[in-house]
Amino acid sequence: MSEPIAYLVDGMPVDTQTVAAKNLQGSPLFFDNSEASLELIRHSTAHLMAHAIKRLYPEAKFFVGPVIEDGFYYDFRVAAKITEAELKTIEKTMLEILKEKHPIERYELTKAEVSQKFVADDLKQEVLKRIPEGGVSIYKQGDFEDICRGPHVPNVNLLRFFKLTRVSGAYLGGDETREMLTRIYGTAFADKETLKEHLAMIEEAKKRDHRKLGNELKLFTFDEEIGAGLPIWLPNGSRLRSKLEHLLFAAHRKRGYQPVRGPELLKADAWKTSGHYDNYGENMYFTVIDEMEYGIKPMNCVGHVKVFQSDVRSYRDLPLKFFEYGVVHRHEKSGVMHGLFRVREFTQDDAHVFCTPEQIKENVIEILDFVDQIMKSFGFTYEMEISTKPAKAIGDDAVWEKATQGLKDALDEHGFVYGIDEGGGAFYGPKIDIKITDALKRKWQCGTIQVDFNLPSRFELSYIDQHNERAQPVMIHRAILGSFERFIGILIEHTGGEFPFFIAPTQVVIVPIGEEHHSYAKEVARKLLEQGIDAEVSAKNESLNKRIRTAEKQRVPMIVVVGEEEVKNQSVALRDRRERMQSTLSLEELLAQLKEKMSEVRF
Repeated sequence: MSEPIAYLVDGMPVDTQTVAAKNLQGSPLFFDNSEASLELIRHSTAHLMAHAIKRLYPEAKFFVGPVIEDGFYYDFRVAAKITEAELKTIEKTMLEILKEKHPIERYELTKAEVSQKFVADDLKQEVLKRIPEGGVSIYKQGDFEDICRGPHVPNVNLLRFFKLTRVSGAYLGGDETREMLTRIYGTAFADKETLKEHLAMIEEAKKRDHRKLGNELKLFTFDEEIGAGLPIWLPNGSRLRSKLEHLLFAAHRKRGYQPVRGPELLKADAWKTSGHYDNYGENMYFTVIDEMEYGIKPMNCVGHVKVFQSDVRSYRDLPLKFFEYGVVHRHEKSGVMHGLFRVREFTQDDAHVFCTPEQIKENVIEILDFVDQIMKSFGFTYEMEISTKPAKAIGDDAVWEKATQGLKDALDEHGFVYGIDEGGGAFYGPKIDIKITDALKRKWQCGTIQVDFNLPSRFELSYIDQHNERAQPVMIHRAILGSFERFIGILIEHTGGEFPFFIAPTQVVIVPIGEEHHSYAKEVARKLLEQGIDAEVSAKNESLNKRIRTAEKQRVPMIVVVGEEEVKNQSVALRDRRERMQSTLSLEELLAQLKEKMSEVRF
């Protein structure tokens, strides 16, 4: 068996040098692709990359180089402009360094000593500002060293299977008012084959990038004159989105949800009562009207609280379920925005269930059933995670424990498997996060279910219980898609733009062979539109084959060709791109077949 690269001591990874020096006991971590081992491998590879950069660019100064999902990055300042072309040179230098077999050594100094050691390095001083008083660890390999809490693998020569993936800019500390540093991303694995598979997935992901496909399929756009992070939905994207909204609307009504709508602008006092002002204010936009401060809503919950307060409620009314396609705004920094995945304006498929404490379990289970039906309809698998009280939170520990236990009980009683994300809850309550897995085996956090005792208390919500006394309801916050923007972005990449028939922007393209067949083609399109199927006639002055190829490039599921025979027989020549089948049907058969196809999906 190979030598351990680190040990798990009380659940935390510790490098072999520290374990030996302090005579600690723990479980060995070996050089493999387990999650704990990959974190060490990638963290160490980040330092190997920085070592190579320092050798190539001696004036380089380094900020931070953390491990992230699927890899790592390092932020640094350098006089030269580094582009994708330089990555190969950096990789070559990394390979040269690992052959030198430098041990990775840890030593510790006081914060004051480290500050003096790097007195001329302003980026190191920035790092030190983020470290609490006490000992500061430094990791050294050959002639390179950096402030780092570690741990790392014992020797650089272990780090053979890596790839630098891209270069970007990053504001110092994520603050867009400060200087732009260079950031290089990379990844690393314990073996060549897994690295190769991962790189193939990255290449496939580039082809499926929702920004690229969104442009090609004319779904959405962004415009600098409008502003960053503010998507503009084009007709194709709006049709897709509208179909999704209509399906979800019907599904909500079937489950007893009532549609409501709150304003997008609320007085700041309401946000102070809710706790958003103090705990979420940095993510909000504020304005002043008639010398009074207002906040643009980042969430829909306060509006739904006011709907609840609009009438006297009885225990017989509960659970009360309100839903809204709520437009919200959040102050995202320029550096983190990314297509539809991270925007400043988005629409949540938001709902709030007001219930008694005894009804928590049944409502959480009902929501999970709703989630299951939707995710299966789109071909997603998913997993769940309970997120507990964060450092910045409102409410007593006892209330949080009660809410968290309510979520655990609901999942445990029905045998659901789930993980725990300690400290990952919303500031007002614990939550279940729904993490879906796409066709490339990437995980995305979408839906969420949050149990909240705090907002009902802060807004003094009440209902009349069976003893004719006032009682406080529980508020369950719930979104299944998360936001339409993010979910559609994920769906674009999951399907590669080959949307399920029931939400495809254009479901059928009708291609008349000649001009004399246009009238019949329009009749077919009209009858399909009457049935709720988006159909277009391709009547450009182009060859038949070119018009068919154009429809295929637009990933239209069904292509109908009509000519003399079809006009004469009131029929169509159908090409099903997904099934790779061609057939001749009467017009009535086509309408019946597509009607059945549309009715296959109901959430």
